[in-house]
Amino acid sequence: MTQHLSPEKILQTGLAFWASKTLLSAIEMGVFTELSRGPESFDSLSGRLGLHPRSARDFLDTLVALGFLARGTDGYSNTPEADLFLDRRKPSYVGGILEMANSRLYPFWAHLTEALRTGLQQNESKTGAADLFVTLYADPARLKEFLGAMTGISHGANMTIARAFPWKDYRTFVDVGTAQGDLGVQIALANPHLHGTGFDLPEVAPIFEEYAGTAGVSDRLTFQPGDFFKQDIPKADVVLMGHILHDWDLPTKRMLIKKAFDALPVGGALVVYEAIIDDDRSMNAFGLMMSLNMLIETKGGFDYTGSDCSSWMKEAGFSTTRVEELVGPDSMVIAIK
Repeated sequence: MTQHLSPEKILQTGLAFWASKTLLSAIEMGVFTELSRGPESFDSLSGRLGLHPRSARDFLDTLVALGFLARGTDGYSNTPEADLFLDRRKPSYVGGILEMANSRLYPFWAHLTEALRTGLQQNESKTGAADLFVTLYADPARLKEFLGAMTGISHGANMTIARAFPWKDYRTFVDVGTAQGDLGVQIALANPHLHGTGFDLPEVAPIFEEYAGTAGVSDRLTFQPGDFFKQDIPKADVVLMGHILHDWDLPTKRMLIKKAFDALPVGGALVVYEAIIDDDRSMNAFGLMMSLNMLIETKGGFDYTGSDCSSWMKEAGFSTTRVEELVGPDSMVIAIK
């Protein structure tokens, strides 16, 4: 039987950080933005990127072998996916979350073993720094980068929710922890009859308003400053929480769900979405690893299954729940009051 077994998957997974860091460094140095203008020769590209001659060709050819660059007689060029999603100048850019992964998560994950044995955060808090969100919201530049990263990781799911949810049955919505506001923007763009509110800390307001204004939906999408720990959630027909609940421990998750319930009219809906773990806890590897990331980054946060979320919703008083897949690892749990 052993003649049919291979260590290939073990080795590929164990050394996957090689490929990951190659891509993250390419994004950090702006390789794909540089090539958005068109193909460049090896000498021109390596010179403009400031690459040392010893490793320049290996680095660029690794990106070819990984499928992020193409190489032809006219030099190196972006693949279609890289050109669409990794050019910083395009609105479809998803590299913001990867920039954050490179600057923050990559070094913190080196301490996963310690986190698994202690249950403690392994981010800036280890050196006595303030809580992650306190640190981010205190620095406008870092906050804008972080909120842009959240848009990058959520954009596909946001567009799906804007079209897949039965919005014709509702008139108003509130996006709790709205960040840059992409979820609200996508919903407003796809459903001209809706009016929405983005609810987040006051520091987010100018970033949200700029994003909504650029999208042309400021007349139907407004920002309301607030702290969901201290204030009620604004009332609306639909309450949305995208990539919010997994940041917090179970009592806080239950508290936020109850606040959503109280904000809704009878017949109203709560939509929770993130990388919902499959009920068997064996398929959605991204969701499970996101939960490990919550161990690294937060005091008590964790990801959860659709059944978990449904049970918390019913405890809060919701009558019916259902789970629907979105895109990639994301799903949404919908509860009706």
